Amino acid sequence: MKSMDLVTFGESMALFTSARTLPLQYENQYFRQMAGAESNVAIGVSRLGHSVGWFSKLGNDPFGEFIYKTMQGEGVDVSRCQYSNEAPTGLFFKEKRNAGDVRIYYYRQHSAASMLQPYDLDEDYMKRARYLHITGITPALSKSCRETVFAAIEIASSNGVKIVFDPNLRLKLWAEDEAKRVLSDIAGKSDIILPGIDEGMFLTGENTREAIAARLSKDGKTVIMKLGKEGAFYQNANENGAVSGFAVQEVVDPVGAGDGFSAGIISGLLRDEPLSMVVKRANAIGALVVGVNGDSEGLPKNEEVERFMSRSSSVQDVIR
Repeated sequence: MKSMDLVTFGESMALFTSARTLPLQYENQYFRQMAGAESNVAIGVSRLGHSVGWFSKLGNDPFGEFIYKTMQGEGVDVSRCQYSNEAPTGLFFKEKRNAGDVRIYYYRQHSAASMLQPYDLDEDYMKRARYLHITGITPALSKSCRETVFAAIEIASSNGVKIVFDPNLRLKLWAEDEAKRVLSDIAGKSDIILPGIDEGMFLTGENTREAIAARLSKDGKTVIMKLGKEGAFYQNANENGAVSGFAVQEVVDPVGAGDGFSAGIISGLLRDEPLSMVVKRANAIGALVVGVNGDSEGLPKNEEVERFMSRSSSVQDVIR
C-alpha cells in the first residue's frame, strides 16, 4: 500500500452562511458550503502538496454526498468514509452581524458522525501515515466518538505515527470538568500540541505562554501556541521562541483560521523545516484564511503562501 503524509478523521457538516450581514431571523438567503475542523486541515494540507486521507461517517443524504465529493475533489483520499442510513449529516448556520460578530448555530446532535465506533478504524490504513491529526471536537460528540479517538491514538502510537493534537475546545458540546479531563489525557498522549492561549490556560491553569508551554511540552513534546494577531509561541526540549503574526488588512471571516494554522504546521513539519519557519508558515496561512469567507475556501496553495510570506515580517527566536 502507498504511504500517506497525513490521516485525520471527524465530523464535517453542511454550512449555510447568511447572504447578508444581519440577524438570522431576518435572513432568507444562504450560501451552502462545507465545514469541519479535520476536513479543513485535510484540505489545507492537500492544497500544500501532501498526500492526505480523511474519513468520517456521513448521512446517506444529499449533504453527505456533497461533503464526500467536495473532499474527493480536493485530492483527499476518502476511501475509508462510510454512509449511514440511521442518522443524517450534521448542519450548521453562520450568522454575520458584523465583521467582529460571527455567530454559529449547530444542528449536529445524533448526526451520523457522532456514531463513529472504534471498529470503524482501519489500522492498516492509518499506520501508513506519517502524522495523525485529531481535535478535541470529535471526543465531545459522543461516548463512542471518544472511544474511537483513543483507539486511533493507540493505533498511531503502536505504529510510530506522530500525533498532532488541536484541543479545539467547544464547551457547548460537553461539561467543563469532563472536557478538561479528556483533553488533558489526549494531550498527554500526543507528540505535537496546538492550543490557543485560552485553551492552554484551560488545560494547565497557567496564565502565561511560557508557563503553559512548559507544562504541556514535558516528555519531549512540541507545543505551538496560537496567539491570534500576535502570532505564535513554540517550545520543545531544545528551543523556544515567538514568531510574530502577519498584518491583515481586513478580517472577512475568522472561522477556520486555526485549522489553516494547523495545516501550515503539519506541512512545515513534513518538509522538515526549522521550527521557527514552520510556525511562520502557519501564521501566514492563518492570515490568508481570515481574508476569505468560508471555512476552507481561503486555504492557500504553496505559491500563494510563498508570495504572502515574501512580505516583511519579524521572526523572534529565543533559544534555550
